[in-house]
Amino acid sequence: MSVVSTEINNEIAVITIDNPPVNALSHAVREGVSRALQDVGAKDGVRAIILCCAGRTFCAGADISEFGKPPKSPTLPELMEQMDHITIPLIAAIHGTALGGGFELALCCHYRILEAAAKVGLPEVNLGLIPGAGGTQRLPRLIGVSQALDMIISGKPVSAEKALSLKIADRISQNTLEQDALAFAEEIIKDYRPIRRISALDVKADPIFFENFGKKIASKTRGFLAPIAAIEAVKAATTQSFEEGLKVERTEFIKLVEGPQSKAQRHLFFAEREAAKVPGIDKNTAVLDIRQVAIIGGGIMGCGIAVNFLNKLLPVTLLEISPEACETARQKITEIYGSSVKKGRITEDQKDKMLAQLTLTCAYHDISDADLVIEAVFENMDVKKQVFEKLDSVAKPTAILATNTSFLDLNEMASAISRPQNVIGLHFFSPAHIMPLLEIIRTDHTSDEVLATALKLAKMIGKTAVVSGVCYGFIANRMSSCYGREAGLLLLEGAGVEQVDRVLYDFGMPMGMFTMLDMAGIDIGVMARENISPENYDQRAFAIHAALVKAGYKGQKTGAGFYTYDGQQKTANPMVNELAQKFAEEFQIIRRPISDQEIEERCIFALINEGYKIVEEGIALRASDVDVVFTAAFGFPRYRGGPLFYAEQIGFDYVVRKINEFAKTHGDRWWRPSKLLINMAAK
Repeated sequence: MSVVSTEINNEIAVITIDNPPVNALSHAVREGVSRALQDVGAKDGVRAIILCCAGRTFCAGADISEFGKPPKSPTLPELMEQMDHITIPLIAAIHGTALGGGFELALCCHYRILEAAAKVGLPEVNLGLIPGAGGTQRLPRLIGVSQALDMIISGKPVSAEKALSLKIADRISQNTLEQDALAFAEEIIKDYRPIRRISALDVKADPIFFENFGKKIASKTRGFLAPIAAIEAVKAATTQSFEEGLKVERTEFIKLVEGPQSKAQRHLFFAEREAAKVPGIDKNTAVLDIRQVAIIGGGIMGCGIAVNFLNKLLPVTLLEISPEACETARQKITEIYGSSVKKGRITEDQKDKMLAQLTLTCAYHDISDADLVIEAVFENMDVKKQVFEKLDSVAKPTAILATNTSFLDLNEMASAISRPQNVIGLHFFSPAHIMPLLEIIRTDHTSDEVLATALKLAKMIGKTAVVSGVCYGFIANRMSSCYGREAGLLLLEGAGVEQVDRVLYDFGMPMGMFTMLDMAGIDIGVMARENISPENYDQRAFAIHAALVKAGYKGQKTGAGFYTYDGQQKTANPMVNELAQKFAEEFQIIRRPISDQEIEERCIFALINEGYKIVEEGIALRASDVDVVFTAAFGFPRYRGGPLFYAEQIGFDYVVRKINEFAKTHGDRWWRPSKLLINMAAK
């Protein structure tokens, strides 16, 4: 069966693409559209062409699986050139999403009619690319340079209503898209409307605009090459002919598609989708119906978790220890929604509807009907066991009992109740209503039904889910502890706070380790380690942290931590260096000058080594899951693809050699190289 078909309706040819699931512009589709256009052009009496798609969406973009492979003619740019020479009106009828190459295809048409719920956009930047089939040349000619660059560099789609206001859309369908598109075509024929080729339009901009635009986006796009390339390509649209501008776009696109950043971002694109696939769990696995959610604990984390479900208008009952604590929790959640209203993300009416789903209580029997209960209480095993024992006595038999623990042993927690098969970890990251990752921890007894429900739930609330086995810190915090350990030891060995932070920031992390600790609160980690066995972490590495907290320096909230704060200004806290010297002497560490390279490699290679151990032990299902976790939870630069992908790019043999050197110098308690990593290097 052909993926492209043609039907003649009076004087109108309707070309339909049918390439499930998202009508990707594969070679078969491109070839089919090209042949259909040739056939229609050869027929007498056809006075308009409608290009549309079957299924749930218009073309959602290029076929990513073809990236990096030799191009097959007709390429998308070749198809666009053919479309640019069509001499009868060509109308794109868009439903669902027209993204990337799909939107470029629509821009090559002379007119566009959109379903009211449709969205259009150029998200290539999310894959480390720019539009490669005329998007950087046509869109600025249609809507102006500023609006076009905003769309291209943000990668965010716009609604049909916005598309109409920008003049991307000529009409919004009010009824059935097919019928409205035919009526629109008849109107164009009747009115003898002209061929409107976007490529023939002119666009101008002051050169200073591009310089200022680059400065405006510099902090958000730091380290990424695609936004810079996009600016250059759009600039070419204002200074060169359409054909020359296409050459600039194509040159920039090819450089990116063959470069390391796009490879890294495409790796993550597939990895995030693969992470939700768990052996033994498929579409036939039974899932539980989640209609009511209960949250135990109304702290920052508990309130953030609650918002995820309120956003979907799921009833949430939040349990706290007193009426006063309940009211405080209500205020926190109200403030979160108030901020969203202020920023224009939701309306007052939406806020009121979401808050109407919230119930506060101090009584456990009020959550007895909940389908899902998530405890978010103090990170202490005894406290959490008490909560689970209480839930075991009041929750209905089918209820999923989840914990938000960051480090603690879920198998031990589950063993405290009569239904361990119902227990699962749902580890959100702070702020829980914003951070994209949900680490799902499967215990030795978690049922397939409960795991499948958790995966479905993650998708429903818009989280990227990764499944982890049970170990200290699971995937995210076990790796983060290694990263933090090396940063802490480097201070004792002679590096400065500012030097460590600068090196990690320059590598691409959103902020340095000690800036992050000051922002989050140093005391949080110190308190967590008080409940952790010393065998799971290096006490030397966190000695300064504990001493600062003991002295009342907990970070930004106290005005000092690793840095001291005076308004917007921060400077390294001199007490840190004094403590470093004191503990170095106590632990018999010889202080020395430390190079930037050593700082980077100690911190990043510790991540890599631990990540491979996690895969080796079966805690993570696959190496790409580790990459998803650390990019989504801790901001590892997406243009490096995650720690384990990065190891492959710089060379496994080099990484193993350096880890062995660190083991000789610093001992193999933490630096014993992963067997899996050694095997990868050997291959």
